[in-house]
Amino acid sequence: MNPDPLAEFRRLVSHRARQYSKQWEASKKLIEGTILPSTLAQLHRTVLATDLPASVKEHLFRLCERETANRVQDLDGECLKSLTGFPPAKALRALSVFFELVPAPGSQWPTTRLTSENIEQVVRNMDNPFDLFRCADVASLLDIGAGDLSFAEEVVDLYGPDLMQQNRELILHCLDRLDPHSRLGGPLHASADRQRRLQETPGLSFSFFGNQDMFELEQLDAQGLLAPRYTVATCWAPATPTFAYEPTRVSRSLIDQELIRTKGVFRRTRFEREHALEVAHGDRLLLFPPWKFEIIGPLALLELLARRGALCVLGSVDDQVFWELLAQLLEDSRYRPQEEPFNRVTVPKIFGNLYDALVGLSVGESIDLSSLATLRCQSLPSADGHTAEFRYIRIHRGATFPGSPASSTARKFSFMSEEVPPWMVTLIPA
Repeated sequence: MNPDPLAEFRRLVSHRARQYSKQWEASKKLIEGTILPSTLAQLHRTVLATDLPASVKEHLFRLCERETANRVQDLDGECLKSLTGFPPAKALRALSVFFELVPAPGSQWPTTRLTSENIEQVVRNMDNPFDLFRCADVASLLDIGAGDLSFAEEVVDLYGPDLMQQNRELILHCLDRLDPHSRLGGPLHASADRQRRLQETPGLSFSFFGNQDMFELEQLDAQGLLAPRYTVATCWAPATPTFAYEPTRVSRSLIDQELIRTKGVFRRTRFEREHALEVAHGDRLLLFPPWKFEIIGPLALLELLARRGALCVLGSVDDQVFWELLAQLLEDSRYRPQEEPFNRVTVPKIFGNLYDALVGLSVGESIDLSSLATLRCQSLPSADGHTAEFRYIRIHRGATFPGSPASSTARKFSFMSEEVPPWMVTLIPA
């Protein structure tokens, strides 16, 4: 972490202003003459309630002293520049975005005011990170790749009664790429009965969006159907091979060779009236949804989670996805060799002592990743220009956390004696 708190704050403000383009555009209204005093008053109240380094708070309080200002030009320009690096008007807009004074356009959903530092302090002392719902100011969850909604149901059963007793709402939004009307995907489909039960649960605000690409959420955001940010964002059993190869590390031609070698020859086809992917696996022909072998890579998934969740949890991560994902979270570039697929032979060689330490964990054990290796201190790059950076990462061996809700896929691992134990990864964005 940057030893200069003011410089670190300046970097975070600038990063968030670039990241939230809609809020940035809407922030223009907050610096207009008649609105400016209330903006400064709201900023003052937010700063008072936010845990920030003393030097940062000192500058912010100095700025908020001029609550009666009717023009941005009346504010302390040097103070604004030291806080944001921007000239006065853009500086105040950037602070408004950073402190969430600008709601996402059309959004009806509250967002947590807990800082990443607050969340880290709480989660470090929890075996089950989902218990954050019990103490967070907003209990909201985005479940990405929700499948049959078994995890969603377990969340409601575990936390719903306590939250309802406290007269607090549980917000649960679920996404899945499977088309509910498709005959492909088998048991991963969400049943109509389970959806109905969730929709009728008192104290629960539940929505399920099927046939929804997790990387194309603009329409749902524009309609205000999703929160701009959730207290927890999670993804269970990240899809293989979708997230098992990182395109910035391994070329598409090599990925295709590996898929043919490990999965079988594949081609696009049709199943009844649907597009499908046909895979010749041994002496069997298997049918999957047409996007089954689309390769997106862990960087895009990490960026999505960091943008949508104050706390991020990846559950039941299979071995191949885990090592590809881990390589992107570590500082040393030796963990990201170009054109070298990760497999049982290459992974021990590439990760060395780190590999030994992690595979040496017993099922149920966990460890702070920063105690084993240096975390990537620069924002993770991604193809769409967004970035992600994490301040805390914990690795847990096994399919579930103790006493936690879990997906049906995770529950099945206890009956799979031949399978390598999966991983759980808890991440807190910076």
